[in-house]
Amino acid sequence: MAMQYSASVRNGALDAMETAAGTAPTLKIWTGTLPANCAAADAAGTTLATMTLPSDWLAAASGGTKAISGTWQDASADATGTATHFRIYQGATCHFQGGITATGGGGDMTLDNTSIASGQQITVTTFTLTAGGA
Repeated sequence: MAMQYSASVRNGALDAMETAAGTAPTLKIWTGTLPANCAAADAAGTTLATMTLPSDWLAAASGGTKAISGTWQDASADATGTATHFRIYQGATCHFQGGITATGGGGDMTLDNTSIASGQQITVTTFTLTAGGA
């Protein structure tokens, strides 16, 4: 049987994740294959975008979920390619990583457009953390 947790415990865990990653972390959007885990080196793909997230980058956890807060946007993409994954860093430490799809595609993070052209504006439309154990 799997462990189950109250909404308060799940919310606390999610809020602690944001605290661990710090205020105004860096989001990088990449082409290529998602690394095996956050401890693995960055992928061999191309960095399409690098953006500093808002100081309070996630809303307070509620009901065991935590979603983006503020605007997550890069006014000018660094390179051209198809966005496949992301990493969120504080300094050189990767704290989160996952897959990217276009809005409605079901990825860990969704963008308004995954086909990126150098200089294009990139907007993250969805990123939600969900705690297990409901």
